[in-house]
Amino acid sequence: MIKKWFDIISDHKISLSERMFRIATAICMIALIFTLPMGRSILNLVILAVSLAVIAAIVRISIRKGRVQAGATAIVVLLLALFPFTFFTAGGFYSGVPEWFVLCFIYVCITLQGKRMTAFFVLCAAETLLCYGIAFYFPELAALNSQQRSFFDSAFSMVMVGLLTSVLLMFLNRMYEEENALTQQQKKEIEELNQAENHFFSSMSHEIRTPINTIIGLNEITLRGDIPEDVAENARNIQGASKLLLTLINDILDISKIKSGKMEIINTSYETGTLFSEIVNMIWIKAKEKGLEFKLHIDPSIPSMLCGDEVRIKQILINLLNNAVKYTSEGSVTLSVRCERQDVNRVLVWYSVEDTGQGVKKENIPYLFNAFRRVDEEKNRHIEGTGLGLSIVKQLVELMGGEISVNSVYTKGSKFIVTLEQDIVDEKELGTFTLASRAKLHDGGTYQQSFEAPDAHILVVDDNDMNLMVVTKLLAATKIQIDTASSGMGCLALTRDHHYDCILMDHLMPEMDGIECLHALRVQPGGLCQDVPVVALTANAGSDNQMLYRKEGFSGYLAKPVSGALLEAAVLNILPKELVRQCEDPGQSDLEKDILIFERAKRRSILVTTDSVCDLPGSLIKACGISVCPYYVCTDEGRFLDGQELSPDELLAHIAKGRKGYSQPPEVEDYERFFAEKLTEAQNVIHITMAKHVSNGYQNALEAARAFDNVTVIDSGHLSSSMGLSVLYAAHLAEHHASKAEIAAFVKRAERLISSAFIIDNTHMMCRSGRISKRVQVLCDALLLHPILVLRKSKMVVGGVEVGGFANVAKKYIRRVLQETRTIDRRILFITYSGLDAEKLQYIQDLVQQHCPFERVYLQKASSAIASNCGPGSFGLLFMRKDDASAFVHKTADQDGAA
Repeated sequence: MIKKWFDIISDHKISLSERMFRIATAICMIALIFTLPMGRSILNLVILAVSLAVIAAIVRISIRKGRVQAGATAIVVLLLALFPFTFFTAGGFYSGVPEWFVLCFIYVCITLQGKRMTAFFVLCAAETLLCYGIAFYFPELAALNSQQRSFFDSAFSMVMVGLLTSVLLMFLNRMYEEENALTQQQKKEIEELNQAENHFFSSMSHEIRTPINTIIGLNEITLRGDIPEDVAENARNIQGASKLLLTLINDILDISKIKSGKMEIINTSYETGTLFSEIVNMIWIKAKEKGLEFKLHIDPSIPSMLCGDEVRIKQILINLLNNAVKYTSEGSVTLSVRCERQDVNRVLVWYSVEDTGQGVKKENIPYLFNAFRRVDEEKNRHIEGTGLGLSIVKQLVELMGGEISVNSVYTKGSKFIVTLEQDIVDEKELGTFTLASRAKLHDGGTYQQSFEAPDAHILVVDDNDMNLMVVTKLLAATKIQIDTASSGMGCLALTRDHHYDCILMDHLMPEMDGIECLHALRVQPGGLCQDVPVVALTANAGSDNQMLYRKEGFSGYLAKPVSGALLEAAVLNILPKELVRQCEDPGQSDLEKDILIFERAKRRSILVTTDSVCDLPGSLIKACGISVCPYYVCTDEGRFLDGQELSPDELLAHIAKGRKGYSQPPEVEDYERFFAEKLTEAQNVIHITMAKHVSNGYQNALEAARAFDNVTVIDSGHLSSSMGLSVLYAAHLAEHHASKAEIAAFVKRAERLISSAFIIDNTHMMCRSGRISKRVQVLCDALLLHPILVLRKSKMVVGGVEVGGFANVAKKYIRRVLQETRTIDRRILFITYSGLDAEKLQYIQDLVQQHCPFERVYLQKASSAIASNCGPGSFGLLFMRKDDASAFVHKTADQDGAA
């Protein structure tokens, strides 16, 4: 029987709930066999036989009809009816029946679900309490047992209940283990299937791109020649068909990447006019061929340059416009673009594609964005397409944090609206953009040579002879000297004896692939091309491969198939300028965005960055190569970039009129853009912020840094020029090739060495910014109190109070700060101030000279963000205490000079 039970739970053709129902019911039947005879009467035996027969029939019928829950409920009702009878006939709680009824609770929990389980569990508990209550108050209703019999029944029941419960749990555990193993196996199979699918799509893309590269390349060479018009028309048709095939391949590859979570959004600066021009040039001809009117409405106020994933935005719009043209038989297709300013440097762009086509039925709109599904298939069967376009569009829009919506009336047309937030790169307005001013006839397009470089020498490495021939012919007009190699070993043989100005290398090659060849090239003993830029020219398309090639050390990336213009533009970006003679009107600006040149100059290992509240002279910032992320200053007129759009004097004048003005740290998105830009200049970024308990800048920068593996955020523990000292410290260490860990450790060490104390002349600004209460501000004004603010453990605290006018207060403050002259490093001092005239500054300098003369003294005006908190008349003496590591200050100061 046990073996049969094991066979039942191992049969995965039976549902889990049915297997549990069978096992639990079998256990309860065994329990009945042991409990009912405790009544020691013929009636009990008859009830036992009937009950077992009824339960067996219920199990058989409920399984046959697929109503396991109903069958389990019927059995629970039967058990609830049998328990009181058995309880009282067996001797009440002086028998072994109560222990058996525990199985009824277990049965309810295992076989029933939801509210039904809760209801019957409560019913079981109520019946148990009722039986115990009746037995307690009316003991004569229960059969009498001898003490010996009661003890025997109770002990026997306890052992048997424990045994059967253990067997039940063993079966359940076995089932769950098998179900878990089955789930893990299925999960593994699904993962393997996804990997195989992704590998197939990637391989398919590579294998198909290689012959397409040959077709497009040779066809372009044909079009460059002086050929009859009928041949030229055939060549243009071949070009169009090849590009259509390439688009289909890209769609399939994109959908597989999106499904596997490998699709990446790469934001770059792009010209909006160029983007719209290219879209127009691709779409209006198709609309014209179908007799459709193509309308273009571009908001003249849209910025001329934005930051976003231009490739994906173009892909979204082209997919929508292609769909509009395909499904519109007469009328028009309209592209409308407008923008709405969201922030100082951010806009919300609305892209609208409207057509007068057949529209979409209301019931089909929810399925528009499903992959591999085309709505109204019978009516649209003559229209080509894979059904992937709109699915890719929706997922790309979501990846970019945008939204897409559709409005459609069947037989009247459709309107798709895409909204995307983008950063402003150039606020200059695009101006009037019309179809007539931008559209270009493809029929009149001729090849234009972009440059000549007869003294340049390049090497092309590819295992496909046709690809070598295509590249050679496409670059023939440039007069470059071209050598070819069909393998990685062939490349190394040539670079051992020849120096090349540029190498174009395929990735997937037998024996030694392009990456292995690049690594061998960089360390080749006696090689003449160890530092020569190498561009990946490969059919492995996609942003993940771009990241791979960047990581492995390639200088650039071009995806096959590549046009002659793009190939020339890529080589032109790499070749030394002295070897190149550019031709007239090369159209280079239209091409550069399609070429990934990873780095034209060697990137620094570590770049130190900070916020605009560091209050350092511009000459020092420039000399040390420090990049600054601006804080915001908010006034009644709006929000301005600290130091760039609003000066400290302008802010203080604004506040003097009784208007508001306060600082605000960069937001997480601001830091993310800042870090992304700086990582193009250096391999690692160390960002030093103001004390974390004084501003939210540290938390925002830390949150933004989570998106980057190579960004480290450090709390300086200070503000203003004392924070600037930490930044100078870090920049000096980075210049001398210290590691990230060493720089972080030294900045933390500098936190205790830097003296950071400020005397506040007027507490009104601190009250407005919420740093002190109104009551404290009134008290300070009434008693002429001037608090001295110091930084301790990244917190701003009051370190003392001075009383009196400016001259008296300044004298006492300077004497207090400079009293331990033996511990002061006298190489550099910052006198950072807000709203002080030249006379007061000279007075402060004279007092400093009397107490503790410094080699270098910088008079630094506090940034707008700092001034908005401390107010006019405030200043601080900021310097370092003596320490071996502080020697960096001397070198840094020498780069500028005394104030």
